Amino acid sequence: MSYDGWILLTASLVGLVCGLVGALLILRRMAMMADAISHSVLLGIVIAYLVTRELSGAHMLLGAAAAGLLTAVLVQWLHARGVQQEASIGIVFTTLFAIGVVLIATQVGNAHLDVQHALMGEITFIPWETTRVPGLGEIPESVLTLLIVLLVVGGLIAAFYKAWKITSFDPALAAALGIPVAFMHYLFMTMISVTAVAAFDAVGAVMVIAMLITPAAAAYLWTDRLSVMLLLSGLFGVLAAFAGYAAAWVLDTSISGSMAFATGVLFLISFLISPRHGLAARRLRAHAAAGRLKS
Repeated sequence: MSYDGWILLTASLVGLVCGLVGALLILRRMAMMADAISHSVLLGIVIAYLVTRELSGAHMLLGAAAAGLLTAVLVQWLHARGVQQEASIGIVFTTLFAIGVVLIATQVGNAHLDVQHALMGEITFIPWETTRVPGLGEIPESVLTLLIVLLVVGGLIAAFYKAWKITSFDPALAAALGIPVAFMHYLFMTMISVTAVAAFDAVGAVMVIAMLITPAAAAYLWTDRLSVMLLLSGLFGVLAAFAGYAAAWVLDTSISGSMAFATGVLFLISFLISPRHGLAARRLRAHAAAGRLKS
């Protein structure tokens, strides 16, 4: 595959896996948790590096997942003690992110790990960091990691589809039916954490947040069915990857930034023209209703 092809494949995998997880995020009204976990996983990554002195491997995913779970637990702990949820999220993720930044500045040294890299990523380096896979040959490490995460996340969504659906729309009913709501919640937090760190090195926290929230929010405007929303959210993530890469090539600017911007453009288009919840459709229905009243 060509150099550009690997970059597009990496970005597409980010858009696809983030879109799947993001659809459940939007339905659960937990969009701000994506922001929180996408930043707080930095602490897990730094600690995993300090322990192993290696910047790649399963320990990075484990460290990030632990940081994501710690974020969810602390947010829930503060909220249960009277702190508003939005304030709890802000307090926890800024504190954990700040600890990660301090550790990078004081402990990491000359390793290829810095705050700018964490926020924006550098997807153009992806094709050069390869690993050999039997039957596939040399492929970028990020592509392999994202493929594994996509299979795991997709498998979990498929395996617990009904549970995700009920716990997302009506947690009280889910608890009454015997579905372990707390377990599903923390499993979901783990999925977000692993997804975030899988995309972290390639595209940075900014694009991870954009891909987790915006394509799913756009998909929500087009359908009321969870299965369709999952498919559309993943598709919009892939479309944003291709559109953003084309814009970055034309404008000679940041690839990750352009892809994040492309998600916003897709949301704006959906907000204007989607047939169910779009602005134009709402105005047409209001105009038709007004006409019926006059007649």
